[in-house]
Amino acid sequence: MSLNPHLVKESFAVVEPVADRAAAYFYGRLFAENPHLRGMFPPAMDVQRDRLFGALTRIVWSLDSPDGLASYLGQLGRDHRKYGVIPEHYTAIGNALLATIRRFAAEIWTAEIEAAWVAAYTAAANAMIEAADADAGISPAWWLAEVIDHELRTRDIAVITLRPSQRMPFVPGQYVNVQTARWPRVWRTFSIANAPREDNTIRLHVRAVPGGWVSTALVEHTRIGDTVMLGPPVGTMTPSDSGRDMLCVAGGTGLAPLKAIVEHVISSGRRPNIHLLVGARHTHELYDLPDLIRMESSFPWLRVLPVVSDDAGYDGMRGRLPEVMERFHSWAEHDVYVCGPPEMVNEAVRRLQWSGVPLANIRRDIALGEF
Repeated sequence: MSLNPHLVKESFAVVEPVADRAAAYFYGRLFAENPHLRGMFPPAMDVQRDRLFGALTRIVWSLDSPDGLASYLGQLGRDHRKYGVIPEHYTAIGNALLATIRRFAAEIWTAEIEAAWVAAYTAAANAMIEAADADAGISPAWWLAEVIDHELRTRDIAVITLRPSQRMPFVPGQYVNVQTARWPRVWRTFSIANAPREDNTIRLHVRAVPGGWVSTALVEHTRIGDTVMLGPPVGTMTPSDSGRDMLCVAGGTGLAPLKAIVEHVISSGRRPNIHLLVGARHTHELYDLPDLIRMESSFPWLRVLPVVSDDAGYDGMRGRLPEVMERFHSWAEHDVYVCGPPEMVNEAVRRLQWSGVPLANIRRDIALGEF
């Protein structure tokens, strides 16, 4: 059965405008036909529905880019191991997905479209199953990690140090899914804020947000000696080996992966010039500034530039990060890393492209957790 990306995309475009209804129908159908699967999912399904449609959207619109799609599907397959997903579950999910697309694209549905979806899903499921099987022989599905330090830097931001029970290989710039004992089956993603260390510890920067189950548990209710679960490290905003100078633009806890990348560069022995712009709305939200200043003092090629947008009393650099980065020389010959709130990241990338920075030299991500 051959893939037909055009038919899949054409029918999916009909479903996208009613994504919320389609996702609700999908899970209703899945659990009605497979009640035993409900226990694998969190009590509240809002975030889960968003993730489902986000992943499906990326897969559908990447069908014409097999290399990038294969990498993403492999990542999903490996990550799904922590939920206890086995090959049989993909059949149940595929049946519910096909029923959902058929229902919400009924006005254009044909046998050819159904065949295209079956072929696309079968190929995607096989790729995820193969990646999970390959990973099972070399890596655990999840890691237990002990909390060995918990620093409340502001009222709602904590820097937490964890020691996994066994070595957890990762690349600077990646993130992990975290589950706390307080909320079983609820996983949230947080970037690792350090380069790999000999003692195998990792550090997370966590902001508690209203209604954020895991982020609030980590900031307000987690103590030294507690244990959390970690999923496998994932993410592609990793360091370049181009040798070019670097611009890092960090908004809020988006600092975490960029700090890991800077640490990696410092420890590698390379000596590029690095500009690290660290943005916050108010002065007290520059929660990691003392540590960044220590890094700057030990690495002469690093320049840390704190930026505050909404604090009239701040006597340092003021403004919004995308605007402030334009006050300096051209970044066209730099590798650029941007992480923070989605709006900031999108605007910064647009301005960088307008100013002549090739898109291939820009690595971006949004601040993770429950932003």
